[in-house]
Amino acid sequence: MRIPFLPLFLLILSPLWGIATTAQNNTAIEALSRLKGLDLDASPALKGAVLKILATTRGTPQFVDIVRDFKLADQGVGLLECAVLHPTHSSGAEAMRLLAAQGQIPLITAALTGTNAAIVLTVLGNTGEKQFVPLLKPFITDPQRGINLKKVALHSLTQTPEGTRHLLEMVRSDQLSADLKPTAMTVLNQVRWSDLKAEAAKLLPVPQVQDAQPLPPIADLLKQTGNPTWGALVFQRAEVGCSLCHQVDGKGMDFGPKLSEIGTKLGKDALYQSILEPSAGISFGFEAWQLDLKNGDEAYGIISSETAEDVALKTQNGIVTKYEKSNIAHRQQMTSSIMPSGLEHTMSPQDLVDLIEYLMTLKKKG
Repeated sequence: MRIPFLPLFLLILSPLWGIATTAQNNTAIEALSRLKGLDLDASPALKGAVLKILATTRGTPQFVDIVRDFKLADQGVGLLECAVLHPTHSSGAEAMRLLAAQGQIPLITAALTGTNAAIVLTVLGNTGEKQFVPLLKPFITDPQRGINLKKVALHSLTQTPEGTRHLLEMVRSDQLSADLKPTAMTVLNQVRWSDLKAEAAKLLPVPQVQDAQPLPPIADLLKQTGNPTWGALVFQRAEVGCSLCHQVDGKGMDFGPKLSEIGTKLGKDALYQSILEPSAGISFGFEAWQLDLKNGDEAYGIISSETAEDVALKTQNGIVTKYEKSNIAHRQQMTSSIMPSGLEHTMSPQDLVDLIEYLMTLKKKG
């Protein structure tokens, strides 16, 4: 079949046959985005131009886009390179999905034995797909794997319900080594599936702080003065998890609302309310959504953009992934906040007071 306007596009792409400037290369990539899905075998000239551009984008997110959009095979090494270079970007997760779709699981397995093993484990978790659980499970019990790699694998397993269930079964059957239980306790008690989280709380309960006391009413907490320096440390604690979802002055995870000016926007009473009852007032644009996909996977996060063809979802690890609407079986807005309830149980009343005092110091500058 004749490709419409092909001569014009080849004219745009022609600089790639020689030495292209950055501007020319960007123009060529933009032109390619309008041709995605076309059969390259129908035009050897176009295929040659596409492969030229692909070579110039090696190691970039655009490389992954081109491989996906034109269904290019034999690009496993380049895809793995992109996954390693961009582990916390959507292109890294997409590269890993493409590797699996192209039957390149052996290449991923080989990478898990090399110096980039921790990065590859992270990307596997960031895909949020159950197909990679079998690659993650062996790390937990393999005596040849170091403790740090095992901790990364633990975290990645809890990104899917299937991986979480496997970890819970290991705890239940006493297969998890003692040196991994503290990490397992933290990650399992932070999962979003209520039934699995409840089971984790029974099997590996978060220990009470030494000075644990019943939490006073908010009215009494408001009368107390905290230490903002100590509160900043509470904010960073893994078991409290504030920095896992929020940024302060560019540090932390870009997922929930940025808190750099929260002390200007909210008073102490509202801050206490937002921590103790996070679902009582969910900020506009930060509503949680669950997508049930036709392949049996699920996605959960905040909708960052939507078109007639796809939905872009930002997950808790800050990665934005686009899902074609034709691949979505069901979508549902959740009534509960992405911010977990019960955070007050991970700290003492004084810790909470200190945390609020710290948040009140985060004000608009100037």
